[in-house]
Formats: sequence, structure tokens, C-alpha cells
Amino acid sequence: MSATSTLAATRFGTGLSPTVPPPSDAAAILSRLAGPDTSAAKWPIPTYSAAHPNLVEMNTLLRAVHAARGQGHAAEAAARLPLRDAYVKARALRAATLQATLVRGAAGDDGFRERLTWFWADHFTTRAKNGKLQHLVTPYVEETIRPNMAGSFASLLRAVVTAPMMLMYLDQVSSIGPDSPVGRRSDKGLNENLARELMELHTLGVDAGYTQDDVREMAQLLTGLSYTAERGFFYAPARAEPGAETVMGVTYGAASNLATVYKAIDDLAVHPATAHHISTKLARHFVADDPDPALVAAMVAAFIASDGDLPSVYAAMLDHPASWVMPAQKVKRPLHFVVSALRALEVAPERLLALDYRLTQRLVVVPMGIMGQAWEQPTGPNGWPDEAAAWLTAQGIAARINWSMQVPAQLRDVLPDPRDFATVALGPDIPDTVRFAAAAAETRADGVALVLLSPAFQRS
Repeated sequence: MSATSTLAATRFGTGLSPTVPPPSDAAAILSRLAGPDTSAAKWPIPTYSAAHPNLVEMNTLLRAVHAARGQGHAAEAAARLPLRDAYVKARALRAATLQATLVRGAAGDDGFRERLTWFWADHFTTRAKNGKLQHLVTPYVEETIRPNMAGSFASLLRAVVTAPMMLMYLDQVSSIGPDSPVGRRSDKGLNENLARELMELHTLGVDAGYTQDDVREMAQLLTGLSYTAERGFFYAPARAEPGAETVMGVTYGAASNLATVYKAIDDLAVHPATAHHISTKLARHFVADDPDPALVAAMVAAFIASDGDLPSVYAAMLDHPASWVMPAQKVKRPLHFVVSALRALEVAPERLLALDYRLTQRLVVVPMGIMGQAWEQPTGPNGWPDEAAAWLTAQGIAARINWSMQVPAQLRDVLPDPRDFATVALGPDIPDTVRFAAAAAETRADGVALVLLSPAFQRS
């Protein structure tokens, strides 16, 4: 195994595996991404559209509970039983989507696709705002992000901005044009959340020279974007602010329709500031907290030259020498750490998929939360931090130690010899300190934990 293939797996993938060969170079990484999504076929996650009927069912059952309240305690209790079952079903589905996410990263042959999925899911962060939505975050990613992240950024952005989870998360469903027919007869008004995050987080970045007036004009332009559980996404002309809107010097026509919204989204998607913002985030996520300016410049140039074709941007990153010579500085986020550990340990997919809800919570969800990355619960629309220092807290490190010491033995009947495991997990260039620790460990569990906790494994 060459140093290039090791780095291809650890920096741009989900880690080394004893059974799945790593990509040999940048071309192999891109070739796998351009091919079929075999992991999605092997370990399916329901799309948002497939998981959404459970939300409709819960709304129907909630209405039945409210209706039963006037019919006595027994009637209300009877009405709550199917509602409870629906919530249990949603909870189980959420656990199953995590299990499939773990298996795809731990056993799949396209680690770069998984890492991109996590990156874009974080870039376009959403979060369930109530228990009824708890099972829909990963299905949103499966339907909206994963199929679009190897196309144009404009197509990805269109899909995200009109996704029901995004519309609910950023309160777009309550945004009404003040001078629209609905706005004139109600006390509801404009909500700028989606417009602000669209410009500040999703596209241009914070230093692109736009003003609060631009944000407000964009918010007015977006007012027709609507969603209900029963109808799904739709454009509501009666809620849309009438008249033309001007965003960063570009005026969008007086016609209030979805085509006008898409034109504004497309313009943001190919703006030079967006090219710089997205390229910098990608380089910072995969390569270094402070990436080589020449690397970022090459990615920006590819973005602009291709009108935001994302594979061209990925290729510019992977083909640049700076991506391969930078020492390992990035600290794996908890999800990345757990998945890469499961991959190196060769935990059987069947074992992960067979975990019940309680075991999934105990072995993965709770530990990840203590490490600092609660599953599907980012603290804000800016997602999880990318800087290495954010993950080097005392609590987070202690949680990684506890997980490494306790969990591997619960997921494998027999742990590997630590000396062999070091080679599997780290490749041929094992630091002398790790080699010594693996050989000197009193038990296999101790040795495996020492390898997992080494800087060589924790960083990428």
C-alpha cells in the first residue's frame, strides 16, 4: 500500500479497511464518485418522500387525539395508542438511518462519496424542530443532497432551498409578503432566516459586500416558497410579495413565480464570492484548517470556469499537490472517528444493522454526543465546527477514550491483534510510539484502544 493510497483513504475517505482496497490516487477517487452509488443500493436509506407519510399519519392521529379530548379520558387514551406507535416507528426509523450511515462509511468502497455527503449535509444544515420530524433529517440528505452533490452547485442549491426540511428549519413556512394578498389580511409578516442563511452560509459568505437591504429583498423574493405536510412543497402566489426585487444590483422581474426564485438562486450559485466561499470550505474540511492559498485559488478557478460544476472543483482539490503534502492536521469529527474505527475493526454490516434502538443509543448516539457531535442535532444553521481545536476539549477527548476502550469489544467477538490492527488502521507508516504501544499492551482491548487514540488515527 502506497503513501498516496493511504492518504486517499484517510484524508479523503472514511479510513483504511482490512478488506476494501483504498483508491490508488486522485483519479481513482473521482472515478468511484462518477460511478454508481453502490453503497446506497446495498444499504438503502429511505428518501424524504418515502419517509414523509409517517409525518402525515402523525398529524392525522394528533387531530384524532384533540377530537377525543371532549369525549372522556378513555376515548382520549384510546386515541393516543396509535399516535404512540407512530412516534415509536419514527424513532426506530431514525435509528435505522444512523445504522445505514455507519455501515456505508464502514464497509462501502467509496469513502469520498460518504465524506461529501457529510460535508454537504453540514453545509446545508437542518434539524428536526419537533418530535414529529425526528426521522426526516437523514432522508432529507438522501433525497436532496446525495443525488445532487456530483452535479452543478446550482442544481444542489435549488434542491436544498425548496426542500421541506429546510423550509421548516429556517421558518420559511411562516414567511409572508407584507403586500401579498395573504399578508394584507393577516398579521403575519416577512421572515428573513432562509434569505440570510442562503446568502451568508450557503453561497456568498459573510464578506461578500451585500447589505441588509439585499437580505430583505431576497427574503421578499422567497416568500412564495411554501410547504404543508399534506401538499408537500409548492409555490404560493398569494403569499408572495408582489413587484420586482433587487439583490446585489440585479433586479428580478415583477412576476412572482418559482422561475424568478430559481433565477436568483442560480445567480447566487455562480457568483465569484460563492466560488471562493465553497472552495475554501471544502479545502478547510478535507485538507487543513488554513489551506494553501494556491490550492484554494485553483479550486475557485475551476468553480468559475465550469459555472459551479462540483466534480470539477473536487478534481481541482484532489489534483493539487498541496492536498497530498500537507501534514495530517485535521481532527476527525466524532462521526468520522467512529466510522473510521468501525471500518478498521471490520465490524460486520449485519451486526451494525441488527442493533436495536437502545444499543444504537448506548454504543453510538450517546458517546458521539459527549464527544461533541450529537447525531442530527447541530447547535445552529452554521453546522458543526471544522477547526481542529473545536474537537480537542477535555470532555470530548475523555469520551473518545471511553469509546475506544469499551465499544470495540461489544461489536466484535474477537478483537484483532493490536500489532496487526495498527497496520490495518494506519497503513505501512506506523509511528514508532504506536508500534511500541500496540506491542506492549497487556490486552487486545488496550492495544486496539491505543491505536484508535493515537494522533496518527485521530487526525487526517
